[in-house]
Amino acid sequence: MATATFEEAERKQLSMLAGVEKRTLVWLAFRMPPWVNSDHLTLLGFVAMFFAGLGYWAASWDRRALIGVIAALAVNWFGDSLDGTLARVRHRLRPRYGFYVDHITDAVGTFFLMGGLALSSFMSPSIALGLLIAYFLLSIEVYLTTYTIGAFHLSFWSFGPTELRLLLVIGNIALFFRPVVMLFGRQFLLFDVGGAIGIAGMALMLVWSAARHTRMLYQAERLP
Repeated sequence: MATATFEEAERKQLSMLAGVEKRTLVWLAFRMPPWVNSDHLTLLGFVAMFFAGLGYWAASWDRRALIGVIAALAVNWFGDSLDGTLARVRHRLRPRYGFYVDHITDAVGTFFLMGGLALSSFMSPSIALGLLIAYFLLSIEVYLTTYTIGAFHLSFWSFGPTELRLLLVIGNIALFFRPVVMLFGRQFLLFDVGGAIGIAGMALMLVWSAARHTRMLYQAERLP
């Protein structure tokens, strides 16, 4: 497999917490034990997402399991966000391997998370499936953009993975005390409302990004 023709895409991280997060991750990377490498952190983040899904499932019997979900999301942030930073700080980058492994584990981990929500009593399976489909469609758009334009977008409209984890944590706290809300005189599951908003938001991001990048590529390869 030749590596000479491979060009790493430009990383674009414009989320609200990007600056603070980057400084925190660099600080942590310099203090990691030598025996810990990026693969360990990627695996840690993946396993944490699996346990987050289990936690949502378990919360259908005991709502205190939501506390475990919050802990699992924190561990997932630590592993999933720090693996690449550790590789860059130590000058141990493997661009193709890192990109592939990081995002295939993210995809499977998100499947576990949404599966746990679908099996819980806090979100309708149809809403969980809709969120999963919207996430996968948006991910496909990101990966196609990375390949065709050479820009890897880690965030949309100031929201990235870290901000989404924080929203889930806040949602879990609210869910612990009030799993049902009243809207327009009807009762709805709190996470069904949040999930529907999430689906609509990701759908808008997908349409906006696809239209923008289609126009860019059309202009770049306009036929005479």
